[in-house]
Amino acid sequence: CEKGGQWVEALQLVFEMADSRVERNTIMYSAAVSACENGEQWAQAWQLIREMAHSRVERDAITCSAAVSACGRGGQWVEALQ
Repeated sequence: CEKGGQWVEALQLVFEMADSRVERNTIMYSAAVSACENGEQWAQAWQLIREMAHSRVERDAITCSAAVSACGRGGQWVEALQ
């Protein structure tokens, strides 16, 4: 999903994992955020970052960099700087 920019599929997997009570981790979220970045979906990338905080999943440099890049591509610099 990440490499092909298939952000819809990536988001579906994240929420299916949550519904199935499968443990979500930093790597899984990073891939989904990167898919959103590649698909130029800054709002969805930012939603995943907030979901990580809510779920108490650690955000790393890769995840944050992809989210900032997604916001930048969407012209959302205020969001990127938060």
